[in-house]
Amino acid sequence: MATFLYRLGRLAFRRRHFVALIWVALLALAGFGAASAPAAGNTSFSVPGTEAQKAFDLLEQRFPGMSADGGTARVVFKAPAGEKMTDAANRNTVQKTVDELGEGSEVASVADPYKADAVSKDGTIAYASVKYKVPGMELEDGTREVLEEAAQDARDAGLTVEVGGDALLAQPETGTGEVIGIAVAAVVLVITFGSLVAAGLPLLTAVIGVGIGVSAITALASTLELGSTTSTLASMIGLAVGIDYALFVLSRYRAELAEGREREEAAGRAVGTAGSAVVFAGLTVVIALVGLAVVNMPMLTKMGVAAAGTVAIAVLIALTMIPALLGYAGRRVKPAGEKSKFLGGARAARKAASAKAKPNMGTRWARFVVRRPIAVLLLGIVGLGTAAIPAASMDLGIGDDSSLPTSTTQRRAYDLLSEGFGPGFNGPLVVVVDAKASDDPDAAFTEVTDQIKGLKYVATVMPAAPNKAGDTATITVIPDSEPSSVTTEELVHGIRDAGTEIKADTDADVLVTGTTAMNIDVAQKLNDALIPYLALVVGLAFLLLVVVFRSILVPLKAALGFLLSVMAALGAVVAVFQWGWMADLVGVEETRPIVAIMPIFMIGVVFGLAMDYEVFLVTRMREAYIHGEKASQAVVTGFNHSARVVTAAAVIMIAVFAGFIGSSEAMVKMIGFGLAIAVFFDAFIVRMAIVPAVLALLGKKAWWLPKWLDRVLPNVDVEGEGLRTLGDSAHSSGSPGLGDSKGADPDAERELVKF
Repeated sequence: MATFLYRLGRLAFRRRHFVALIWVALLALAGFGAASAPAAGNTSFSVPGTEAQKAFDLLEQRFPGMSADGGTARVVFKAPAGEKMTDAANRNTVQKTVDELGEGSEVASVADPYKADAVSKDGTIAYASVKYKVPGMELEDGTREVLEEAAQDARDAGLTVEVGGDALLAQPETGTGEVIGIAVAAVVLVITFGSLVAAGLPLLTAVIGVGIGVSAITALASTLELGSTTSTLASMIGLAVGIDYALFVLSRYRAELAEGREREEAAGRAVGTAGSAVVFAGLTVVIALVGLAVVNMPMLTKMGVAAAGTVAIAVLIALTMIPALLGYAGRRVKPAGEKSKFLGGARAARKAASAKAKPNMGTRWARFVVRRPIAVLLLGIVGLGTAAIPAASMDLGIGDDSSLPTSTTQRRAYDLLSEGFGPGFNGPLVVVVDAKASDDPDAAFTEVTDQIKGLKYVATVMPAAPNKAGDTATITVIPDSEPSSVTTEELVHGIRDAGTEIKADTDADVLVTGTTAMNIDVAQKLNDALIPYLALVVGLAFLLLVVVFRSILVPLKAALGFLLSVMAALGAVVAVFQWGWMADLVGVEETRPIVAIMPIFMIGVVFGLAMDYEVFLVTRMREAYIHGEKASQAVVTGFNHSARVVTAAAVIMIAVFAGFIGSSEAMVKMIGFGLAIAVFFDAFIVRMAIVPAVLALLGKKAWWLPKWLDRVLPNVDVEGEGLRTLGDSAHSSGSPGLGDSKGADPDAERELVKF
């Protein structure tokens, strides 16, 4: 692989006009597709294989006119102090509001509070339910304006009015944090490379890669039903890995220049060595993201595949566009250790000799770890283990209006409904009774209603509402506790257990759905999928790393280190978002359960990123080891070459991910914080401390591989062993051939075409 990538890098350097044109054309094509694509359609949440989803699908079949997936709104009214909603003036105001709410072609129905028994017992609070024909995210602006104006008219008449439901959902805002993250990345790159031009290349290529990826997602959003969260997360991950992959190739290029190689030769060797690490690092990320499909949750699968596509683009750009841009940059990109005049290059040059004599910080740290491996290992494990403790208390849920800031009308509507109708009113359970196979459907409906009334934790049971055919009915059950409480979950399981007995007596199926039931089913489904997902992803990545490092213990250590860092990161997420520790620092106004799909998505991303650092750092150690150094010295050498760059890459990733903490979307905020803290734990504790400590303890045993397995595994040559003599003649003489930076290389181009 190293030889092929070497030739690809040289070809991209030489044919830079053609390569740049291709990428610009792809960006323009994706942008045109995004601009001309229709608006994203329905992005409804579905979880195949769960009882809640099965019941929802049954409702759509048996109640075709109810628009089961249509948007909803609850307009909640509260009378002024000393008055009641049943007073004549307040009643007239509500009636006018109901009439206004019924205007518009997208309205399916509006329930009058006084006819639907939607007035609280004390008479102070009432609500009108509005049902729409299309999903909330697809409502026209005019429909939302009617809803807002009707509520405002009622406020002007003296009532307190708030609006809940999904009809007023707005697109999430990322805020300025993303720009700040990119700015921090730019500063880190300038410090790392000492050159504005060199620092600008990773940023430029990352922005182009993300532009192509996000534009493609936008263009396909309507066709594939992709939500706004999908493109946000894809841009987050694509931006981070795009900068990092370009950073590693560019750093190796400068190192090759420092050894005296011609620029085209240096570009080829950089892509052949660091580019090989980029390919395998990118593959681990792609495997982790695509592996989310095993959960069998369409929303999660789409998010994973979209993000994986952006990562694949970042890899291709690092292998082709970076060497092409290096050809344009020419001497403006300096060899390692040499800074531009603008940033003090003359002074740095005068101190070059003394700087080489003094070990850098990475070398000094590696030597310390090699001398004290047990102490460093224990300290790292205990620290991460302590941070992981809160993860044991994690509560999962899809989330509802109770987790929104109190400044929103949705949250205030939620609180008013809880005040007037009880804490369980915001999380009703919808029991669907399928009596198509029953001899007496009406008797089945009555038995189900009576059974539910006899269960614990029930506040109210509405009468059964059959469909036109009379073979299916819905029964609305109001719990006596909040939707996210343990007792509500017990009630859901109690109804389902009772349904088993009813099935035996009446041949009627009893299914429970609704947002609360869906939350419970999603949490259970994700818990059940976690072990198979980890087995698949870690297993495939383990095999991949065995091929890369030709070792058994190094990939095993990498996987165990990942588990430490991801559990510590999940613990930090629980402490901040669920417990409220230091919540003000990240803009968390209300503590809430962790978004159900967030942990497994974060696990997939963190695993891929953890393997990134493992590949980049340990590859240089293995390179030193197979070139004849002792195992302990190879650890020090790997740090000498890679620690600074890996540190810069980690800081950049942390900055980019942290930039998304400013998003108004709860999952994006959690993912941004979780990934930022996970990268910190994994890069600076696991890879920079635990990994060298373990390698120092293992010694040469770390690189042990059974002989039979060594013969079976393909030799991918990530270390670039095959390049040691490939361009030496050009390096020493500058004669035409592979090392000539001016002439074309027909053999290399023919080899590339064959590949």
